[in-house]
Amino acid sequence: MTVRVWVNGELVGDRASISALDHGVTVGDGVFETCKVENNEVFARERHHDRLDNSLKGLGLPPADRDRLDEGIAAVLSEPLEFGRVRYSVTAGPGPLGSDRDDTEATYIVLAGSVPRPPRTTAITTVPWTRNENSAVVGLKTTSYAENVVALAYAKERGGSEAIFANTRGELCEGTGSNIFVVVDGDVLTPPTDSGLLPGITRDLAILAAREEGITVKEVALPLSILQTADEVFITSSTRDVQAVSRVDERNMDAPGPVTARVADAFRARAATLA
Repeated sequence: MTVRVWVNGELVGDRASISALDHGVTVGDGVFETCKVENNEVFARERHHDRLDNSLKGLGLPPADRDRLDEGIAAVLSEPLEFGRVRYSVTAGPGPLGSDRDDTEATYIVLAGSVPRPPRTTAITTVPWTRNENSAVVGLKTTSYAENVVALAYAKERGGSEAIFANTRGELCEGTGSNIFVVVDGDVLTPPTDSGLLPGITRDLAILAAREEGITVKEVALPLSILQTADEVFITSSTRDVQAVSRVDERNMDAPGPVTARVADAFRARAATLA
């Protein structure tokens, strides 16, 4: 897969292009967004920009220069991309080796590459680690993703395409890069934001679309064990959209279930208005 790379105003290919002292490298002091790209169109761009600014604010960094981000996005999409993703990051820039910051200019990085279209259903794996709902960076999409790397590797070793976390209270929380929903007695249930999850753009749009379709959606605290008894399970993310779950750990499920299918259809209709 060829990935196009733009850093601070220049297409750079795969050569070294940021300082070894960049705080995004040394301490993970940065934020990012990943957007679906279809036929060279970036889905829900302004919503992603808004969330990026919220993450920057949470780290105590200034808002992003959106014109600069859009310049980078245009550069990496100068060659046609039928289906894939754009990932853009803003870091605190070069800094000391420790956690202190220097008053330096932010680093802007934009990447684009193709990805396979997601299958209609998938398998997920619960992991023995937890999300900290009281973390200083809860709800922020930071570049500190090492725990997600470890969790996803654990899930893939067990046949899952996504790892699912509980929080420190033992409540269902989220995946490494997705939000999770269950269907119980016809109602769609999903963890609330105070569970420690990152509110996904697709999550929010799926909830809105489902409610507009007359489907009951409740944001409520749920035990992790709900995954073993729910009638249906699905996950949402930028490139998965609404994806039905056919296996949770060792539990096989018929998927997609009827409610999941309705939510997926409602999301697709809503998403078409944002394309």
